Amino acid sequence: MRNITLSQAVNEALAEEMRRDETVFIIGEDVAEAGTPFKVLSGLVEEFGTDRVVDTPIAEPGFMGLAVGAAMTGTRPVVDLMFGDFIYLIMDQLCNQAAKTHYMSGGKLNVPLVVRTNLGATRRSAAQHSQSLHALVAHIPGLKVALPSSAYEAKGLMKTAIRDDNPVVIFEDKLMYNDKAPVPEEEYLIPFGQANVLREGSDITLIGTSSMVQVCQQAAELLASEGVSAEVIDPRTIVPLDEETLLKSAKKTSRVIVVDEGHQSFGITGEIASRINEKAFYHLDAPVLRMGAMDVPVPFSPALEDITVPTPEGVAASARKLMSGEMIHAA
Repeated sequence: MRNITLSQAVNEALAEEMRRDETVFIIGEDVAEAGTPFKVLSGLVEEFGTDRVVDTPIAEPGFMGLAVGAAMTGTRPVVDLMFGDFIYLIMDQLCNQAAKTHYMSGGKLNVPLVVRTNLGATRRSAAQHSQSLHALVAHIPGLKVALPSSAYEAKGLMKTAIRDDNPVVIFEDKLMYNDKAPVPEEEYLIPFGQANVLREGSDITLIGTSSMVQVCQQAAELLASEGVSAEVIDPRTIVPLDEETLLKSAKKTSRVIVVDEGHQSFGITGEIASRINEKAFYHLDAPVLRMGAMDVPVPFSPALEDITVPTPEGVAASARKLMSGEMIHAA
C-alpha cells in the first residue's frame, strides 16, 4: 500500500489499462499536453502519444459521437468531459445512441465506452460548473453509473468500467482530487453493484455517495461521541445498485439517512429511500430521511454556496432527531 491522491489513482488506472489493451484511448478537451484543467491526465500523452490521447475542439456533441462510433467498431474510448455540467451537451449521443445500441441491434453491437467527468459544489465555480448531475444518467436504462469516494475506489472502479462492455459514466468529486488514501501497488478491480460497509453500527444507517461518504463518516464520529452507533455505507455504483447490502443494514438498525450532493428533488436520495421504504418497511422505526443539495442553482457566493450541500453537523443533527422520534411527530 502507498498513499496517493485520487488524481494519481485515476491516472494510474488509465495508464495501466492503456498498456494492457491497445484499443483503449482517451478523447476530450485539453487532455493531452494540458492534462485537463485538474491535471489528472498529466504524463499520459508523453507515454502514449497523440493518437491515443486525443485533444479535441470545444465540441462535446462531436467528440462524443466519434467515441460512440469508435466503441461500436472495436475500440474502448474514455471520453473526458471537462465538467459534469457539460453532460447536457452529449445527452443524445450518450442516452439515445450509446445506451440503446446493444438493445436495438438485438445484442449484435456493444458500446464499451467510459465517460469520465465530475460533480460537486463548494469550489466557487458558480451555477454552470458546480452541478451534480449523476441522477440524470442513472435514469437511463443501458447506462452504468459509478461514484468513487476515495483514491482506492476511483482506481478500482475506473479499471472495471474500461473493461465493461456497456457504456459507463464515472463522476469524480472535484474537491477530492488531492485527497490521499491507501492504494495497493498490485492490480485490483472493484466489482460494480457491490456496496462497501465502511463502518459497522447498530443504531442508524448513513448511506452516502461520492464526497458525501466522507460527510457521513464525520457525522458518525460526532454521533459516536454521544453514544450513537452509526453504520456508514458507500454504494460505490448507483447503477447497478447493491440493494441487498442497503436493505440488510436498514433491517439491522431500523433507521436510515441517505445523503447525496445532487439536488434533493427527484434524485438519488429519493430512489434509494423509496426502495428501502418499500422493501424493509416493517423493519423501520422511522421513515427513511433524505438529505440532498438545495433545489437552487449553485450560488457563487461562498456564504450561500456552503449552505446548499449537506454537512457532517447537519447529518448528525438529523440523526439525533430521527433517533428521538422528533421528525415522525413533526410529520
